[in-house]
Amino acid sequence: MLLQLKPALITFLLTVLITPVLIFTLKRLKLTQPIRVELPADHQKKKGTPLMAGSVFFVGITVALFYSISPVMLFLVSTFVLFSFIGFLDDFWKASKQDPGGVSGKTKLIFQFTFTILLLYIGIDLFNIDTSIRVTDSFDIVLPYIPYLVIITLFIVGTANAINFTDGMDGLLGMVAIPTYFFFFVISENMEVKAFCLVMIATILGFLIYNLYPAKAFMGDTGSLAIGGTLSFLAIIENVEILIPILFIIYLAEQLSVIIQVAYFKRTKKKLFRFTPIHYHYGIKYGWSENMIVTIFAMVSWAACGICLIYFEMFM
Repeated sequence: MLLQLKPALITFLLTVLITPVLIFTLKRLKLTQPIRVELPADHQKKKGTPLMAGSVFFVGITVALFYSISPVMLFLVSTFVLFSFIGFLDDFWKASKQDPGGVSGKTKLIFQFTFTILLLYIGIDLFNIDTSIRVTDSFDIVLPYIPYLVIITLFIVGTANAINFTDGMDGLLGMVAIPTYFFFFVISENMEVKAFCLVMIATILGFLIYNLYPAKAFMGDTGSLAIGGTLSFLAIIENVEILIPILFIIYLAEQLSVIIQVAYFKRTKKKLFRFTPIHYHYGIKYGWSENMIVTIFAMVSWAACGICLIYFEMFM
């Protein structure tokens, strides 16, 4: 345990020290956040906040590699790097062009599916991933090989994007992701997985010092897609796909709100929610402050983590 805490402590301290330098550099390079015009005035004030500060998370994965360069750690770090690369392309376009739309969704999906298939090809052998979905310790749902790969690929890409949707308010994704990483830290029997999760928690905590309201910097897709990719693959590695509807409840709610909003508007020409992803809805319609939304969403994420831990210990 102490061996895992040491890299996490080093990561936290380095993140706290390096983030101000990164913020200063991003400001000098004018790589700042453009704001969608349809967002309310309190969000328009955030224009000019440094974007891509999630690149400081590379401090964490570098420390993780010093802890271990085992195949497992290399796989998790590679997952982080590949998904972060996609996010970086999007962030750099947004910041340099001051275009809130970023690169096209089609381009991002092509990269996401390509990297996911590549990582699955490696991970199936590395982690002895089979085509079963564990429900309890005595009951598995076994799928044919090809349908399993299709479903899991769609799951990883979809979940990574759902987690990316959650990065829309100061500190929101960080506060929600910490309990999710904590869940995987607790249940995993692999020391490298445990160390990776602790390092991610540590670097997010260090970053939150500058990202909580009012945020001095945004992690951007550089950080959020990397978080999304690693959490999605951790669910596959630990074979807890059955728990995803609860464990990832915040991320799925964010994504579903967007899907429902689009479908409802196409059908009725009216909006079901005031704005999506749904965290904006609570602020615009009910007047909840950002801190209130972040706190409640984080509490829900911790509750989901607790429920899943209980189920895992009792049935899996």
